[in-house]
Amino acid sequence: MASEESGSTTPAPTAPSPDGSSAESPSAEGPSFEGPVPAGATPPTLLDLSTYLLSRTGKAARSRLAERLARRGLRLWDMAVLAALADFGPHAQRDLVRRLGVDASDMAKVADQLALAGYVERARDAADRRRLSVTVTGAGLALLAELRAEALAVQDEVLAPLSAAERRVLHELLARIHAELPGAL
Repeated sequence: MASEESGSTTPAPTAPSPDGSSAESPSAEGPSFEGPVPAGATPPTLLDLSTYLLSRTGKAARSRLAERLARRGLRLWDMAVLAALADFGPHAQRDLVRRLGVDASDMAKVADQLALAGYVERARDAADRRRLSVTVTGAGLALLAELRAEALAVQDEVLAPLSAAERRVLHELLARIHAELPGAL
């Protein structure tokens, strides 16, 4: 442990040779490093996986946006509900559950908080009094515009290493992948 605290690193293990002895050269099983491996270095085996990179990048972006929303007392689900209502119009609360893939009890809490703040209105459906219809308000639309600006700022931070053309290509590729995911519309 003391070596980790001082910032020194341990040498990378060498790959065994076919006869079981330690080999100093790279093996067919994976890369071998010469010299110390930086503490916290991501294994190259993972860096070779696009899905790993997508997951890590998505997690970083989600975390940054969640921090920005938390400063306003909001969560990602709050933004998702406002976006669904703004983009698709009023919904029965149970339809929002299905559309967004959120637990019904969590949706009730989100809708309660958004309604209390004046960002959505909930009313009983005239045709079926058991149904609660949720509609975004003008204040909710204004908030969503601010949250979208926050999301775009996070996107700019995360995608800063890419040119505008590269960002467009990345977006097109991700949209194509997303369209093929189960349940994606």
